[in-house]
Amino acid sequence: MRRVVLPLCLFLGACVPGTYQTNTASRAAMPEESMLPPMKSFSAPSPVPPQRANRDILRDFLDLTFQMESGRMLHHFSRFEGPVTVRVTGQVPITLMADLNRVIHRLRSEAGIDISRVTEGAANITIEAVPRAEISRNLPSAACFVVPNIDSLAEYRRARGTPATDWTRIIQREKIAIFVPNDSSPQETRDCLHEELAQALGPLNDLYRLSDSVFNDDNVHAVLTGFDMLILRAYYAPELRAGMSRREVADRLPAILSRLNPEGDGIAPRFAGPTPRAWIEAIQTALGPGARPPARRAAAIDAVRIAQAIGWTDHRRAFSHFALGRLAQASDPDFAREQFVTADRFYQTVPGTSLHRAYVAAQLASHDIALGRGEEALARLAPHVAVAERFENAALIATLKMLQAEALDLENRVAEAQAVRLDSLGWARYGYGADWAVQAKLREVGALNPLRGPNG
Repeated sequence: MRRVVLPLCLFLGACVPGTYQTNTASRAAMPEESMLPPMKSFSAPSPVPPQRANRDILRDFLDLTFQMESGRMLHHFSRFEGPVTVRVTGQVPITLMADLNRVIHRLRSEAGIDISRVTEGAANITIEAVPRAEISRNLPSAACFVVPNIDSLAEYRRARGTPATDWTRIIQREKIAIFVPNDSSPQETRDCLHEELAQALGPLNDLYRLSDSVFNDDNVHAVLTGFDMLILRAYYAPELRAGMSRREVADRLPAILSRLNPEGDGIAPRFAGPTPRAWIEAIQTALGPGARPPARRAAAIDAVRIAQAIGWTDHRRAFSHFALGRLAQASDPDFAREQFVTADRFYQTVPGTSLHRAYVAAQLASHDIALGRGEEALARLAPHVAVAERFENAALIATLKMLQAEALDLENRVAEAQAVRLDSLGWARYGYGADWAVQAKLREVGALNPLRGPNG
């Protein structure tokens, strides 16, 4: 499942939630009635190839494949055998079908999976679009989730807790259901499509040690990465078949990875250590639903302490400081800035963390703007818009551009600021959804600017 986490684009004050509540009629009418510019969309995908050693990727593949997020072990390799069909049911958001067609095309072309969408009859994978409240009612910590051997939420309620929905009993996959929200922002629904389709087809586990993957509960990556596509291509390699043991898969993987990713044979392994349960629980308390602000901050402090005690210098150490900075910024902005600077220092040492650094840059630029340092904010933001575009994160693009607009205003470059702000709105409509959510994000970012009055 994709976990609910605090929005990553969190600033000095209140944050804009990633979901919104409205009725179906108003969602359908929004493109015609909105006073905002048209919603922007992404061009041809340009995923970043894996930048790690095949010896590391082999270990990642096995740990992703033969264990679940809960820690339960899987004794057999499971996948679909033969062509895979996908259908969509429920009240479908207007952007979902285009995003689904796009990811299916990527799965066919990049991962080599024989997968296609059908419009009637039964399918191997059923994607049901339901209200967010229905998902929360069944799994409170999930933004979306995937279940075997059913094809509807009603059937899931009847089968929940029975052997039919137990992943450890699955060897050859035949029927799987994915539940995605139909009243969230277009980007959040798309992100769910990517992550849950990947798990329906491939690994069921998430690993915090992965810096370049959607198979990571930090939710930094919004769409399937080059690493993810390599994992899925290996998953459906002809050398493997459903029912194999871990040892049988491990014996075949070196040759598979050498064939699919020859560059990885020439990269030295890093052998990132395991992630202790105490750190995972601290991060989930800090960023997940349910905890009050003091408990969140205390949990983030615990995550930093655990990371320091282990001696981490990788992206997990960076993410610990980033989480603490996000939770401290409203009450102690100077301390928060120190945490963001520390996070960026660690991210710099880890290959494949350019997207992580873009999030940090947004936080640090918000501090620059609040202090009236427009030139510093512009220099800090400049490299990261292209990164957010490559990783197809419209919410981050919109936020970075809104920040650029405020920084340009501080430098009295008013016409440029207006053009950049207008450009941000098309991305914001995809990333944040409803008009009110876009306007709220504009006000939130605008409130950072000391040139504005108390009313923004």
